[in-house]
Amino acid sequence: MAKMTPRTLSGFMELLPAPQQQMERILQTLRETYALYGFTPLDTPVIESSEVLLAKGGGETEKQIYRFQKGEADLSLRFDLTVPLAKYVALHYNDLSFPFRRYQIGKVYRGERAQRGRFREFYQADIDIIGDGKLSILNEAEIPSIIYKTFSALGLKRFRICVNNRKILNGFYAMLGLTEASGEIMRTVDKLDKIGFEKVEAILTKELGIPAEKAAEILSFISINGTNESVLSGLEAYQGQNPLFDEGLNELKMVVRCLADFGVPEEAFAVDLTIARGLDYYTGTVYETVLLDHPEIGSVCSGGRYDNLAEYYTDKQLPGVGISIGLTRLFYVLGEQNMLNPALNTAPADVLVLPMTDDLSAAVSTATRLRESGIRVQLYAEQKKFKQKMSYADKLGIPFVVFLGEDEIAQEKISLKDMRSGEQTLLPLGEAAGKILDTLEEFGKAAPIC
Repeated sequence: MAKMTPRTLSGFMELLPAPQQQMERILQTLRETYALYGFTPLDTPVIESSEVLLAKGGGETEKQIYRFQKGEADLSLRFDLTVPLAKYVALHYNDLSFPFRRYQIGKVYRGERAQRGRFREFYQADIDIIGDGKLSILNEAEIPSIIYKTFSALGLKRFRICVNNRKILNGFYAMLGLTEASGEIMRTVDKLDKIGFEKVEAILTKELGIPAEKAAEILSFISINGTNESVLSGLEAYQGQNPLFDEGLNELKMVVRCLADFGVPEEAFAVDLTIARGLDYYTGTVYETVLLDHPEIGSVCSGGRYDNLAEYYTDKQLPGVGISIGLTRLFYVLGEQNMLNPALNTAPADVLVLPMTDDLSAAVSTATRLRESGIRVQLYAEQKKFKQKMSYADKLGIPFVVFLGEDEIAQEKISLKDMRSGEQTLLPLGEAAGKILDTLEEFGKAAPIC
């Protein structure tokens, strides 16, 4: 029988054991950080009814979604985690307590062209806070602190959280009489970092037909920069001309004012009037997070405030605010930039127990007792040469090896070898377990990203 050549589909990531451990550590860090802020974990089906996922319909979603028939059922793979959340909240509205705070980390699927750093199957890590009818602006102010805590816990230091408010933008474009074109204008301005001022101006005037003087006003407005206070001061010059603008400015000031209390340092946060987020879905505060040393990557965490999460499933008004991290893409880029911490313990076990006698009962008992202490243990019983056994431990990066020969068994002790230092000591099992745990505690302090 001819053998099938094994292969992984283009646009799908498959990791070897060590990088998979790095990914798991990042996932663990995200879960722990989100839990600190009172978010509950949520999982929704990967496959949904197509009519549910495509309730909004049209656009890029319908072009890129993986859709298939199973019997008479019309099914689709989830495109993101927001639409399933909307369905979930509408379906379980009577059973939930609001504001409903959830985090979800799961795979989503998009049938777009696979290219460097862009995948067809990838992890998204989302948090959302959903209100019932109303949602306090304080939740919008809290989001940057969660972003800051998350990226700091991952080991990133040089990043900036950029914040704006769509009401400011919508109010400003209303002042210019450009309300109908505001969506296209914001999508164009959102590309400023990628294409530059000249191309943005060309699109505004030539493609969108905006008069040159109004295009100049737009470019002047989004160029207001400097410290957060100076940007807010610059915006105050436009106050009193449009109520929506004034509302957005007051909300933005509230967000900025709360940041220090939430533990976000001034240098980690910037009011940036070019941030619009391309989706009309957002209605208030919007966020983008960039790595200062790698601006070419673009935003690694983005989101914002929206007015009605589940409008396609219920008449209930469910406003919310949320952010999303494209985790697979971020992981890929971090690996490409050599930013994944090589000192991170990626071994599948903390200890490899090597029995040196034919009778394995002592080795089994030792492994069991170490596991009862919370230590991950592999028991190696293969009939290999000693050098091959040690090579196995070394290749996997297992920090400790335990030798159990006749002398150790007779003395009711074990020989513990630290694979990093090469030190080998004869210790009672309890003392050895304590030494292992102390070392592992130090290993555990290493952040997944350097």
